[in-house]
Amino acid sequence: MALKLQSLAYSTRILRWVSRSASISSTSCPRHVEDLTESIATSNDSSEFHQNINFLRNKLMPDNLIRVLNRTSDLDSAVKTFKWASTQKRFRHSSHTYFGIIWKLGMAGNVQKMGALCQSMLKDWCPDAEEALLALIHTFVKHHRINEAMEVFRNLKNSGVYKPPVEVFNVLLGALVEESGDFQNALFVYKELVKTGILPTVHTLNYLLEALFMNNQVELALNQFRRMGNKGCCPNSKTFEILVKGLVAKNRVDEAISVMGEIFEQKYQLDMSFYSFSIPLLCNENKVEMGVRLFEMMKASDVKPDSLIYGDLVRCLCRNLHLDSAICLINGMIESDISPSDDDFVDLVNCFCELGKVSEAIMFLEDKQVLETAPYNALLEGCCNAGNILDAYFLLDSMFERNIADCHSWSILVRCLCEKENIGKAIELLGKMLKLRVHLDVETYSALILGYCRVGKYEDAFGLFRRTRAKCWLLDSTSYSELLAGLCDIKNSEAAVEVFYHMALNRCSLHPSSYCKLIKCLCDECQVNKAINLWQLASCCGTSCCIDAHTTIMRELSKSGKAKDLLVVLSQMLVAGCNLDAETYCILIHTMSKQNQVKKCVLFFNMMINEGIVPDPGKLFDQLSFIANHSQLCMISSAIDKLLSESDILNSAMFGLLITGLWKEGKKHEARRLLDLMLEKGWLPDATTHKLLIGSDARETRSQDILSIDNSAAQDTVSNILAEGLGET
Repeated sequence: MALKLQSLAYSTRILRWVSRSASISSTSCPRHVEDLTESIATSNDSSEFHQNINFLRNKLMPDNLIRVLNRTSDLDSAVKTFKWASTQKRFRHSSHTYFGIIWKLGMAGNVQKMGALCQSMLKDWCPDAEEALLALIHTFVKHHRINEAMEVFRNLKNSGVYKPPVEVFNVLLGALVEESGDFQNALFVYKELVKTGILPTVHTLNYLLEALFMNNQVELALNQFRRMGNKGCCPNSKTFEILVKGLVAKNRVDEAISVMGEIFEQKYQLDMSFYSFSIPLLCNENKVEMGVRLFEMMKASDVKPDSLIYGDLVRCLCRNLHLDSAICLINGMIESDISPSDDDFVDLVNCFCELGKVSEAIMFLEDKQVLETAPYNALLEGCCNAGNILDAYFLLDSMFERNIADCHSWSILVRCLCEKENIGKAIELLGKMLKLRVHLDVETYSALILGYCRVGKYEDAFGLFRRTRAKCWLLDSTSYSELLAGLCDIKNSEAAVEVFYHMALNRCSLHPSSYCKLIKCLCDECQVNKAINLWQLASCCGTSCCIDAHTTIMRELSKSGKAKDLLVVLSQMLVAGCNLDAETYCILIHTMSKQNQVKKCVLFFNMMINEGIVPDPGKLFDQLSFIANHSQLCMISSAIDKLLSESDILNSAMFGLLITGLWKEGKKHEARRLLDLMLEKGWLPDATTHKLLIGSDARETRSQDILSIDNSAAQDTVSNILAEGLGET
């Protein structure tokens, strides 16, 4: 960022002096500086300050003082020399001498003394003081001394005399935003510009937008963007780049794309930087039409796309199966002397294959004289995925003859045969590979292990696994998962555990279904402790533990009566963020009931119902019976209400159980309410409930004057009617 100073002659002289002062040697400095060095060196006084005075005593002029300050390595001596010169008769500091000492102090980080000297220069009314201060701001920014530049700026503003040009504000704003990210100081500089009455430029507002986005002031940034016209500024390419990047960074992609729509409508002139950011963004968001439109704008404005932009567009077009457009783009790259990458051809081949145009893909690669392996491997995979095994054989032979087949090429076909359970053909192909001295790698072994598993030859697959482990090879996740699951199917838990430990050691993830099989296999063999160890190890290798694995372990612990271990497993599940299901809760409640731990049963029951989980009717009845037998129904009253309001699972037996239990616990109002609901469903209470209500009704009749109740009162509920009927009977 360049600063335009009012006096080019002055600024050139200052900047040339600063450049020299950064590094001066006896072999490169001018003759008069060499003389000065010799004079100082021959002085008998060891102090730099006294050496300086001795030299300047009869030669005190601004230029000589600047040279002395420049050669003084000790900062205190330089300041003392400057102050000594201030006390000499017939000498007056110039803006150049002030510039020299202020610059020296600033580069040493002494902001306080530097600021005081800025004030002194202004008070002395030095000629060209404003230009010196402006040059200092520019120089400090150039040397990344933002705090020092801000100190000079504040002193310049506080003088009340000088009015900095807009370029100074822009230089400071740019440094504050792009280098230090100092939002508060950036806002201060912008406010000072407004106070001065200077109209901002588009560069000023661009820096302001960046600062606002950095400080998460998105709405304010959008408001400033909309008001740029009111400030006499028209957005440029940088404006839109800042806006789009800022919105995307704040996950407001739709608004960023809306801004691009405005660009299309207004036909703004954009530069390469904007296109390089926006076209990949649109492609990543799968906005293929907008991406193509922006690409056409780019070409129309004579901005040449690079290979990355071409590649992103080709990938996006192929992903959306716009094959013809992708081919045109590839042709455009070639015409522009840009060589398409292997990835570009791979994307195009995948598009051909997905559209079922394998023959056309072959013709395309031949026409473009593509001799790279990757596109042909993609074509091989396309043939295999389409089930065209014969075409895949012919293609592989052709690739081998042209010396463009690699080990991966052969492995693609081997894996295809293995996945289709044609292990015999895969072995034949393997023999051909060995005959032709094609190197077998881990990919080939992974395919063979998968093939053996698909045909049920798990012991053979395990033997191959051990060979790969000896070579320190890592298989793909699918091969590991199918091998481990197969070993569990044949009850070879020892081998399955060996595979799992190898995966965990190498942080390879296992498919959840295979992991669950392993846990079940161990639990079936009464190895629950080993299952727990594997469960704790699973998270280390990125294996997600499904709820079935948890319940399998918990079920086994419940059978063994290990309630404490069960609760430990539960706590680890909750820490890991696992969601409990109906079976998990039922195991917990059943185990706690066997241990006669009523409070825990009540706790788990309430948790289960509050989470909207309802067990099957049989288990629910058993749970309610246990709680009722211990007179704790009152502790699950809210859960009972939730069951009544959100499900129809309660049958007549459960109603009778709850009515009887609540009545015995003294909750007669709740019991009558449940009785009303029961009768509304057309169910009659059982004999036990019937007898309880009759006895209770007789006792209540002796203590109350029933005849005094108005027969027309609204208290004639279903429960009262039933009680009266039973009494008459």
